[in-house]
Amino acid sequence: MLRISRTAAVLATMALPLSATAQEDLGPRLSLELNTTAPAENGCTLTFLALNGHESDIQRVVFEAVLFDTGGQVDRLTLFDFGTLPAGRPRVRQFVVPGLACDGLGQILINGASTCEAGELGAGACSDDLLLETRTETEVIG
Repeated sequence: MLRISRTAAVLATMALPLSATAQEDLGPRLSLELNTTAPAENGCTLTFLALNGHESDIQRVVFEAVLFDTGGQVDRLTLFDFGTLPAGRPRVRQFVVPGLACDGLGQILINGASTCEAGELGAGACSDDLLLETRTETEVIG
C-alpha cells in the first residue's frame, strides 16, 4: 500500500496555483509567499513558496528576517537561506524555527537580502520590488 505523507501532499499541491500566466505577470522580481506554518517537534516549520521572475537564475539568496510575536514584540532575528532560485520556476523552502510556537507568530519582517548571488542581475535582483504574500494568519512585510 502506498502512503503519501501529509507534508508531501501539501508540497505537491502548492505549486498548482502558479500558472504560466501568473509567472509572466510577476515580471522581473522575486516573490515569496508564506504558504504554511506547522508545529514541529521542537518549534515551528515555516514553508515558503518562492518564484524568481527574472530571466536568469539566482545562484543563492539569504534573507534576514525578524520574527514578531502576536503582541508585536520582536521574538528573534534570523536568516533564511533560500539557496538557488531558478528563473521562472517555483521552489518550496522549509525552515524549522526552534522554540517557536506557530500560534505565537504574528508577523515576519523581511529586512532584506544578506546574501544575493545573482550574477549579471546584480545584488538588487533579490530585494528590489520584492513581492511578499501570505496564505496564513501570519503577516509578511518587507
